Amino acid sequence: MKAFTINKYSKEGKLNLVDLPEPILNENEVLVEIHAASVNQLDAKIKSGEFKLLLPYKLPLILGHDVAGIITKVGSKVSRFKVGDEIFARPADFKIGTFAEYIAINEKDVALKPKNISMEEAASFPLVALTVWQAFVEKANLQKSQKVLIQAGSGGVGTIAIQLAKHLGATVATTTSTGNFELVKSLGADIVIDYKTQDFETILKDYDLVLNSQDAKTLEKSFKIVKPGGKIVSISGPPDTDFAKEAGLSWFMKTAIFFLSRKVKKQAKKLNVDYSFLFMQANGKQLSEISSLIEADIIRPVIDQVFPFEQTNQAVSYVESGRAKGKVVLKVR
Repeated sequence: MKAFTINKYSKEGKLNLVDLPEPILNENEVLVEIHAASVNQLDAKIKSGEFKLLLPYKLPLILGHDVAGIITKVGSKVSRFKVGDEIFARPADFKIGTFAEYIAINEKDVALKPKNISMEEAASFPLVALTVWQAFVEKANLQKSQKVLIQAGSGGVGTIAIQLAKHLGATVATTTSTGNFELVKSLGADIVIDYKTQDFETILKDYDLVLNSQDAKTLEKSFKIVKPGGKIVSISGPPDTDFAKEAGLSWFMKTAIFFLSRKVKKQAKKLNVDYSFLFMQANGKQLSEISSLIEADIIRPVIDQVFPFEQTNQAVSYVESGRAKGKVVLKVR
């Protein structure tokens, strides 16, 4: 099978198109013929080596965290899926590799593809939709009539976050550039702030939740708008000690993360705000619930561009540029 791999960590380096054997199935895995994959900022960060301490992958590595395709084989203990099923998934960490023609995935990380969307649209969802679900439903328990700020509303995570927050009954504020105002309003944003000309921290106040996906400076400003007892969930760091514990990191990494997050934790305690870092986990059950929302037209895909599989390097570069509105997808077959 054809696959795009990295042999070393590099921001500027290109992915290599190589021929590899078809993956060998374990008893609880399904073999998926990949029809579409999508490119995430996480792929770019792993490629550049930004995550090598948190995710110590063995190289060479096939990148890719999102997939939509058809099951062609099932392991001996697979019970939920059969050959011919159309699925979508975010494979677990250390089992990634969707920039390829085939992948083996544990059945617990897989869900049936929503019937009302294409393979390319389905591939745009898993990582970002699971991120948002775990932030709003699992961590923050976002309730009706609460107020949430979603940073970078026109991005891959932001476009789904706005839709899910509105479905949960929240009032949604978001930041973006003026060219994306219509897009985020069409997804349900109530208050739209131009991050280039306006300071969200002077406009918003008494918010219940912030979903932070930006830099440390933006995170610091976010504390100014959250009311006492409110929450900040960050998907861009810094990681906190709870995450280090859950991830089973080494003593050295736990100590490093303690010092990395000390300033933020101190600020949170002082203001009586709950700060947590989210590194989303693969979860087929949650993805099935998201699939129901997609089939009910409550959440719709937002795709900026679809690249042919052979242009995977161009797709990764485009995601790295930060200009994409919604998701960037690879059409594999």
